[in-house]
This record gives sequence, C-alpha cells and structure tokens, in this order.
Amino acid sequence: MNASNNRLTGPASSAGTVRRASAVGLALAACVTASSALATATAAASPATGRGTNSATATTGTAAGTGLDRYYRQHLAWGSCVTGPDDTVGRDLDEAGAQCADATVPLDYAKPHGRTITVAMSRLKAIDTRHRIGTLLLNFGGPGGTGVDTPPLMRKAMKNVGERFDIIGFDPRFVGRSTPLECGWPTGIFFRSAGSDRAGFDRQVAFQKGLADKCRATNASVLPHVTTRNTARDMDVIRGALGERKISYLGYSYGTYLGTVYSQMFPGRYDRMVLDGAISPQDYGPGLLRDAVAENEQALADWAAWAASRDATHHLGRTRDQVLATVDRVTEAASRRPLTIGTGSDTYRVDASQVPLLLFMMLSDDGDASRAELAAAVSVLSEAAKGRPTRPSPTFTGNLRHVLTGDNSPTGSVQTAILCGDRAAPRNPESYWRNVERSRADHPRFGPMTENITPCAFWDRPREEPTQVRHDAPALIVAATGDPRTTYRSSFKLHRELPSSRLITLAGANRHGIYGDYGNACVDNRVNRYLATGKLPTKDLTCVK
Repeated sequence: MNASNNRLTGPASSAGTVRRASAVGLALAACVTASSALATATAAASPATGRGTNSATATTGTAAGTGLDRYYRQHLAWGSCVTGPDDTVGRDLDEAGAQCADATVPLDYAKPHGRTITVAMSRLKAIDTRHRIGTLLLNFGGPGGTGVDTPPLMRKAMKNVGERFDIIGFDPRFVGRSTPLECGWPTGIFFRSAGSDRAGFDRQVAFQKGLADKCRATNASVLPHVTTRNTARDMDVIRGALGERKISYLGYSYGTYLGTVYSQMFPGRYDRMVLDGAISPQDYGPGLLRDAVAENEQALADWAAWAASRDATHHLGRTRDQVLATVDRVTEAASRRPLTIGTGSDTYRVDASQVPLLLFMMLSDDGDASRAELAAAVSVLSEAAKGRPTRPSPTFTGNLRHVLTGDNSPTGSVQTAILCGDRAAPRNPESYWRNVERSRADHPRFGPMTENITPCAFWDRPREEPTQVRHDAPALIVAATGDPRTTYRSSFKLHRELPSSRLITLAGANRHGIYGDYGNACVDNRVNRYLATGKLPTKDLTCVK
C-alpha cells in the first residue's frame, strides 16, 4: 500500500507495475468500432434511468426530453493537469502528454436541473491515429479508488495496442479530484475485527455506529447519491461528452462490478470490456469480504510456509505452523493491551481489532517482495508484543497511519458510502455476533473481521434496488484461482451469468489483479489481442503462474 490506501477491492502492487498498492488489496465487448463517426444509430438506454428505450439517438446517445442533454453535450475544457505547486501527480500527467478536464453531472439524475457536481478526468489521446480503435475508460477498484493518474501507466502495460486508444482515467463522484465528500472520520477504512469476546464486539458496534452518524451529520443530503449506479450514469455522460457512440472499458476488482452495472444499465453503449478480478453482482455488497475468508486464511498459510523457508532472514518460525503461532501470539497480546509501534510522531497503538486488518491488507499479492513486506510487518508486531521498541518500514507505517488516523484522507468514508448506498445490510447487531462466534472454529484469524458489523448496519436504506444481470455481455473476464479479495468462485459465477463472456483463468496464484501488473505473459498477450481485435477467444483459457 503506497499512494492509494482506500481500496476494499483493488489491485495489488509490485515494483514498476501499473497500479499503486491497495490498502485492503480489496476491488466488464461487442463488435469493433473504428471510430464514433462510423457508428450507426442503435437502440439506447435512457440516460436518466439507464432503462432501455427503442428509439434511435444522436451520435452521443442522448435521449430527448430527459433534461440531461446539456450534460451529454457539454464542452470539456481539456488543459494542464497541474492544480497547484505541490501537485506531483498533475506534473507527471503533463509530462506524459495527458490533459485533464472536469465533467459536470447532476447530483441526482432524477433532478437534472438541480445541484451539480464535477467528475475529474485525464486523457491520453491515441498516438496511432490511423488505426485508432476508440476510447477506453479505466477503473482500478475500491470502491473509492482514484483513476486520474492511471492512463500513462496503463498505456505502457497495454504495449502497442495502447497507442490505438484514447485512454481515460477518472475519479468517480466524490473521489480524489472530483467534488469531495468528507465525513471527518478518525480512520481511513472501517474494517475491524470483532475481537475475542463480547466486550470487544460491543465496542465495535459503538465504533461503527459512530462512523455512520458522522457521515449522516455532515452529508445527509448527498449520501443517497453516492452509488455505483450513479457512477455508471456519470460514465455514460462522459461517453456522450466525448462524442463517442460506444466506449471500451477496463475494470479491476470493484471496477468489474461497476463495468457490469454499466453493461446492464446501458446495453449497446460499450465496445470491448475487460473485467479483471471480477465480482458477480450477487456477491457484491457490504459483506463481500465474507465470501473471501477461506482464500485469505489460505493465503496467510501459504505466506507462513514461505516465511518459514526463509527463517534465517525473518526469524518468525521454521515451519508454517510455527509462523502462524507467531501471528496468533501477536493477536493474543494485543487483546490484553494495545501494542506500541514506532517512535516519535509516528507512534501507534494497535489493539486486537486492528491486527487482523493490518495482516489482511498485505495479503493480496503472492510475490516475494510483497511477502517480505508482510514478514517485516509481522516481525515488528511480534517485537511490540514482547514490549520491545520497533521501527516499522515506510510501507507498514503508511498502513498504520491510514488505519489509525485516516491520514487526512476522505476516501474511507466514500468507500463506505458506496458500499452502503448500493445494497442494504442487516441491522440487528445480534445477527453479526452470532456469525462472528460461528466463524471462529473454521476461520479463527479472519472470520471475526469479515463477519463483523459495519457502518452499513446504521446507514439509511438505498433508494434503488441492487443491479441484477438481465442482459448478456460479451466481456473478457480474468481471474486467479487463489484471489484473496474477489474470489475465483465469484468470477466464475459472473462468467455463467454472462453466457457470451470468456474466462481467462490464472492457475496457482494467490493474487488480486493480473493483467498488466503480475507479469504473466500468457494473460497479458491474450488480453492485448482481444483489445486490439475486439474478438474474444473462441473458448475459455487457462494460464499458469
């Protein structure tokens, strides 16, 4: 976890890769369209609601009489991405040849003449204009992850085919450079473990309710509109404002859910669609990590075996079981009294509700560098459990700061608002407590976290029903068999829900986010071939780690 700390389902990181690290490592193609000028009129979805209509539309796909024409036809003022003297992201984008603009969208699509907000975008225009394919929108997960900074890195990962697209990164509504939402939280992420006893769980009930109350007190009029369906509507406004008949899309993790929602709300408005680390809409919601608890327990066990084979370096135990025992001793010590980690202004006190989360945050990548970072973090925790002074690495310090202070970042509250705004959660604390207690036998380390109560138990109910898959979508789905965030089971379920899709399986990897980042040539080459030609593989494919 480096620059982007807010992602519940976001891709993992490694040196020189496409994406920044994810705090919880947590997070969607039709025929080829050479350019929007060549596209013919097709049946389109009403931009106000995302429901289908049968009328042919203008080149931007807007629908008359919805009150949204001014958004779809707006002029985007592309210019420098630098917003101030300390804006290193903007300078990097400018140096890469990107330009930035803000799209204006309605806060409430049912009231297009009411309050408006802005969605920040960046664009790298196609270099190979003679063979230009179209526009590719990116989303790297979260929910609540930024995207403005990603086009230069994505173009590099896409190799030659990247030169044939206008690549668009955008910060979804209330994220990053877009109109902000700030709840004043003391943490950058709401996930916590319920702890070892009822008293710990009761503290969690109070903590999670407090987070929800803070958001309601500061943003009650905005929260109902912080949803994936509204972000999909914003995407369609971007498509129209760009003058594109269709857009292509590349989404990772939560971004795969966003892409699926777009395909269901706006069928016929997308071209190529790649979903990496995909989530079935049936599995998405406030409790989505519950379905990945077994994969995370397995990923921790696999890491423990790795660390044991390097005991001379990490000194955590000479067998897998010894390393896991070291982890358990840390949790037990933290349940007796908070562990003190770091020195000076970077001193943090970690209790038993936070230890599982800190481990979980570093389990989304099975590469040696990431595993060594986790080993270093566990070593620091182990020393702190013994009452010894510690010096955590910059990466672990960043994780601690994010979990325990929020690091002056509003992204945790945005992530929560999206999850809670998309699907209602159970409200009775007793149901969570029963699930926590049941989870301890099979999943002792992560069960009490994935089953714990969340702010969504205290959120106002969503205004829209969750999105269901009702339209087929010929997407290319990429999934690792041991993905510890969005499970292979969920990716396979989405593949079955979309009969025209194809699935590329990466066997033997405990990794979240594959294409362009993991260094697997089999996956990268097949995705790039699809992006270049628009032709899905004739059958599902399996690559190996």
